[in-house]
Order: sequence, then C-alpha cells, then structure tokens
Amino acid sequence: MSAGRAAKPEIDQSTASIARVYDVFLGGKDNYEVDQAVAGAVIEQIPQTLAFAQEHRAWLIRVVRFLAKAGIKQFLDCGSGLPTQENTHQAAQRFNPDSAVVYVDNDPIVAAHGRALMEENDRTHFVEGDLTRPAELLADPRISKNLDLNEPLALIQCSTIHHVTDEQRPHEIMRSYVDALPSGSYVALTHWHDPADGGEGSDIARYISETFRNSSMGSANFRSREEIERLFTGLELVEPGLTLLRDWWPDGPHVAPAQPVDQIVLAGVARKP
Repeated sequence: MSAGRAAKPEIDQSTASIARVYDVFLGGKDNYEVDQAVAGAVIEQIPQTLAFAQEHRAWLIRVVRFLAKAGIKQFLDCGSGLPTQENTHQAAQRFNPDSAVVYVDNDPIVAAHGRALMEENDRTHFVEGDLTRPAELLADPRISKNLDLNEPLALIQCSTIHHVTDEQRPHEIMRSYVDALPSGSYVALTHWHDPADGGEGSDIARYISETFRNSSMGSANFRSREEIERLFTGLELVEPGLTLLRDWWPDGPHVAPAQPVDQIVLAGVARKP
C-alpha cells in the first residue's frame, strides 16, 4: 500500500494520548475522558501547568517568527500535535506567504484534525509519520515533494524528544536529523528538564514523570542539561543558548517572577554551519 493511501488507524479512546493530553492543557476540545484524567492529575497537583502550556506555545510562535526573519522558508514540524489557536504555518506565512510547512505526527486523531485544519493552502501539508525514524521520514515522498531538502530548512522538535526513551537512543535520532540537514538549516527543540537540585522544580519533574508512566500513555523522560545539550551536537546554538522557555527572546520584560514549573523545560535554537 502506498504512503499516500495508508489505511487509517482506529482511534483508541481507552488509552491516553500525549497529543490529546497537551490539547487539554491548551484548552482544546479534541480529547477524551482518559486524556482529561491524566491532564487533571497534573493540573490538580501543579495548577501552573495551564499557564505554562500557553508559555510553551508562545515560545514556538516566537521561534517561527525568528526563523522566518532569518530567511528560513521551509519548516518540518515533528510531533505537531493537535491544531490550536496559532500554528507554525500561520506564524511563518504571516511573515512570508510562500513559506512551506510540513507537519508530522503519528496520532490518528491528530492526523484526522491536522489534515482538515492545518492544510489551509497548497504550502501547508500533513504527513502521518514516526519522528523516531528520521531516515524513513525524510525519505517519505510527501516530504520530499513539498520541501527542498537541499535548501536550508527548520526542523522543529517542540515537546517531542522527551517522549523518546533512552532505549530508542534519542541522541542518535537527533544526530541522524542533523546529518541530513543542509548547511544553514536550524533546529528548534524543547525538552523536559529535571533540575536535580532538591527543589520544587525537581519534585514537579518527578511527579509528572510518574503520572505519565502510570497512565499507559508512555514515557516522560526528564533529562539533565548536559543530556539535552547533546541533542544539539553538530550545531551552533543561537543566543541566548539553551535556556528556560520564558528567557528565550521574550516579547518584553517579564511581568512576574519565574515559578518552579518554569524550571522543568529547556529550549534552544541552533544553526547548522
């Protein structure tokens, strides 16, 4: 069966989905009771999660704006999740209407909604694919047809790699992507981080990790700064480097002090020489 005519998998409403749990955090409606239960357990313990989810999305839009201004016209958004108030293609095409965006996700409900809501024009496309198989994904004709892989592009891994287990070798996965990118390309990545300092941020990291592990939804891997930095091997980090979401080129001065939950994600953008 061809990639373009692959059978549509059934949506399992009895098992929580990472994409749908994030949808709950963002105030979306494309989720089920099982997803709401997982999200609710986190929100009950960490009420700041809702605001932090919005902060995560705001980071993505700032990054896309930065990349578009840097001259990037192609975007490969892996693990895109469910459509929300503003998406990668809208931010990119607002700056440059000719920007091409390909979204990738392997969640069937994301595929159903993504294809319907994200493919707004002939420069925006959705591919059902597995981001943990970079060689296979980049060879997909639906990607090579819509992105010129010989020209600079932006690879977005926003809130994805921390769901890849150590056994899946996340550093090797990222290295395969980096090796395949042409010079002048960028990688934008966020990853859950355990400060491991005995503070409240570290407690939050452990609680979220246990909640995900006990939900049948899969792993939530909180890694050290050094482990996350390794994901950028072969790249040059853009200032301010690997930092908290709120500190990566904020739109203005912070109006409130950082909360412990702010410590559990590190973000960075890097360029391939």
